Amino acid sequence: MTWQPRPEDLQLLIQLLNDSISPDNAVQQNVRQRLDEFTTTPEYPNYLACVMAMPEVEAPSRTIAGLTLKNFVRARMETLQAQPQNLEFIKKVVVQSVADPQEPVRQAAGSIITTILSVGLHIWPEVLGLLVNMIDSPEQHTVEGAFGALQKICEDSATRLDPEAVNFMIQKFIHFFGNPNAKIRAAAIDSCNQFIIPRSPGLEANVTAFVQGLYERTGDADSTVRKNVCQALVMLLEAYPDQLIPQLDNVVKFMLYCTEQSDEDEVALEACEFWLSFAEQDELRDHLENYLPNIVPILLKGMVYSEDDLVILTSEADDDAAVPDGEQDIKPRHHKAAAHKLERDGAGIPTQPSHPTGNEDDDDESDFDDDEDEDDVYTEWNLRKCSAAALDVFATVYENQLLEYLLPPLKEELAHSEWVHRECGILALGAIAEGCLSGMMPHLPQLVPHLVSGLTDAQPLVRAITCWTLGRYAGWAVNPPRDWIHQHCPTPELLNQHREMYFKPLVITLLQVVLDNNKRVQEAACSALATVEEEATTLLAPYLEQIVTTMAMAFGKYQSKNLLILYDAIGTLADSVGALLRNERYINLLMQPLHQKWASIEDSDRGIFPLFECMSSVATALGPNFQPFAAEVWQRCLRIVQTTLEYYQHAAPLSHEDYDAPDKDFIVVSLDLLSGVAQGLGPQVEVLATSIQPPVLSLLPVCMQDLTPSVRQSAFALLGDLCISAFPLIKPHVNQILPELINQLQGVNLSDRVSVINNAVWAAGEIALKQKAEIEPWVNPLLERLLPLLRDAKRDHTPQAITENAAITIGRLGLVCPQLVAPHLSIFIEPWCEALRNVRDNLEKQSAFLGLCRMIELNPTGVVKSFVYFCDAVARWNQVSPELAQSFESILVGFKNAFGEQWVVTWSSIPQAIKDTLTERYGV
Repeated sequence: MTWQPRPEDLQLLIQLLNDSISPDNAVQQNVRQRLDEFTTTPEYPNYLACVMAMPEVEAPSRTIAGLTLKNFVRARMETLQAQPQNLEFIKKVVVQSVADPQEPVRQAAGSIITTILSVGLHIWPEVLGLLVNMIDSPEQHTVEGAFGALQKICEDSATRLDPEAVNFMIQKFIHFFGNPNAKIRAAAIDSCNQFIIPRSPGLEANVTAFVQGLYERTGDADSTVRKNVCQALVMLLEAYPDQLIPQLDNVVKFMLYCTEQSDEDEVALEACEFWLSFAEQDELRDHLENYLPNIVPILLKGMVYSEDDLVILTSEADDDAAVPDGEQDIKPRHHKAAAHKLERDGAGIPTQPSHPTGNEDDDDESDFDDDEDEDDVYTEWNLRKCSAAALDVFATVYENQLLEYLLPPLKEELAHSEWVHRECGILALGAIAEGCLSGMMPHLPQLVPHLVSGLTDAQPLVRAITCWTLGRYAGWAVNPPRDWIHQHCPTPELLNQHREMYFKPLVITLLQVVLDNNKRVQEAACSALATVEEEATTLLAPYLEQIVTTMAMAFGKYQSKNLLILYDAIGTLADSVGALLRNERYINLLMQPLHQKWASIEDSDRGIFPLFECMSSVATALGPNFQPFAAEVWQRCLRIVQTTLEYYQHAAPLSHEDYDAPDKDFIVVSLDLLSGVAQGLGPQVEVLATSIQPPVLSLLPVCMQDLTPSVRQSAFALLGDLCISAFPLIKPHVNQILPELINQLQGVNLSDRVSVINNAVWAAGEIALKQKAEIEPWVNPLLERLLPLLRDAKRDHTPQAITENAAITIGRLGLVCPQLVAPHLSIFIEPWCEALRNVRDNLEKQSAFLGLCRMIELNPTGVVKSFVYFCDAVARWNQVSPELAQSFESILVGFKNAFGEQWVVTWSSIPQAIKDTLTERYGV
């Protein structure tokens, strides 16, 4: 029997929905109260469906009924499934509403269908057939409504739909590509697009017809249709490039036309994505090259600020430094836990977070895909950023070859009378800095001074982008590539002259702009300064007075958002110059404003993250000079860790939907600051660790077992630092710490535990080095976990940092207990040497190689089959200590003597460059 509503209840709900749009607060409150009462009625969703389907009710109230029903379905689908008669009634009414003459009602009905199917396609399997049949209706609003619902279903469930059903649907959709109604054409194309990236078999079966249908719509008069065609071609280029190659010339011409249509931003942006996708695919490189003369000028055009951009940007006051930031101006910030890394020899291997984007991932992705770029206009992706990103990728792919097509229009932009074009040219210079650096070298002696002068431009946006671009070329001003030095600065005097001409004015002028009266410029200048600091390191010594003084002044000028950038610049300075900061004047200038911020911020304020990160670097750099601040810092960090841990221990079991747990980043950032203090104070930290409550060793074991990986990661970092600085504090607890440490090394999950394992491995090596022979009971349990990390590294795709630290720790175990580790030499010698061959010479590497030498002395046969690997690793050393050099010589000469006549054969298998090095150094 069909359900029927009670007329009085139906009229009451209609009246409440009509009143819900009243501006009167009292009326609104009454509506909410009465609706809450209505929701207790089991047939409440049926009433909503009825109202949505009633043509005599005003459209806004019907739409509100539909959206309310959608929210009800999403929140209470289990309840509806337990009332099948109500669910069937709703389904019937919703399908009828898809064909409603009112568009908002049709859209609400489509959303309800998608919401039901999101729980499971099995709940309403027949709806797809119903909707596909409806698109054959002669009524335009019915076809529009059905396609609207199908679009949502395809978007949400593309990978879950039956391939045969998809095959049938796509065949139907392609017929609508030429429909007279632009909305229907756009919907049909968009629905098909959802199946491209998943490479749905249903699409693959029709891909030729699909592509042909797209080609026929490239001249469509409707911008939404052309935008959807562009989206389809971009995705096809990634998923089915072979389908586009035969018609590539026509596709490129279409995309060039769309990219150039600045009056259609959405179409231009989608078309620009095509060039970005094109350039990123190596196999298409040769196909793209012929079009570069046409593409490059259009990308440059897309990088010019649009009129809409300028309406927003120029509404900001030129001198806005005194305007406080709103909460919306400051993006949420997460702390990145400390991870122990070894520096590697060789170019192109990043060892620190990059500036100016703030991106902390060591990858090769373009700076322009980060929403925190200094040339950011909005938080969303736009044509300017996409064009710059495409140019960046083109530079990486084609390198100096790109300059042939770029330099002529670029020179025109840089010399343009309008500042927006000059700004575009400067952005382009920054975009190509990495890929075209060698080709730009001959131009940099003129360009860098020109850019430095641009830091005083009257237009703030020009000053801001100039800072960013100068940051991209800072390396050339500070430490030019070896080829450049050999050709232009072959003597130390000439290299100093180079730095005097380019590096000095860059630093001095940047410091002036750091105190700019425009907040956007301040941000860009401070980030560029951080980049220069990383490049220059101790070469900053002559300018430290000016740098520190400027930073101290910036504290009095910067608003909340730029203070975060300032903290980063100070931390980077401390990391870069280290002990050079241990000057009483520098300490006073920096620590006074830092301490003021320290005292004014609450323990629960997320603003402590960048402040604590900065303080950690400063504490490490100041070393013993941080002592006056150490006790207060140590105590606060312990308090935050303890408070947060206690909150979780007591509140977590009572958690429910409204439970607002404290962010464990507070623990992480506090542990990392404790690590910084431990590194800085050295043995003096033992006094803090034993005198300040709660004892750090009462909290550290708890953190090492925490469920959050970043907490464990930072806990093991602190353990390692305490081993280095205050091992007497750790020694009594070693037998309690090592079982948990070893437990962390089991089952490498490279998605979330990489840095935990990395830091635990490193900490184990520090314990072994200090514990010496007393580590013996733990050697075999450690080797059981460490050896697979090396042996299976290639198979498991183990990150390089883990294999390097595992090799160091195995070497250190071999140093203190060689008799236990040496028998395993043949198992790990090859991956061990491969892991450390490119690690830069340092004390960690030295201790590991000393351990290897001791093991070889005990078990030389373990190296025989891998002798070439050992020779390669030895030859890679640049500065060898006398003790290690003696061990290398003894082993090499010993092998030569032991091999006898076979030595000639063995020696001939070793590459000549390695033989030359070993002969020169060790007389082999």
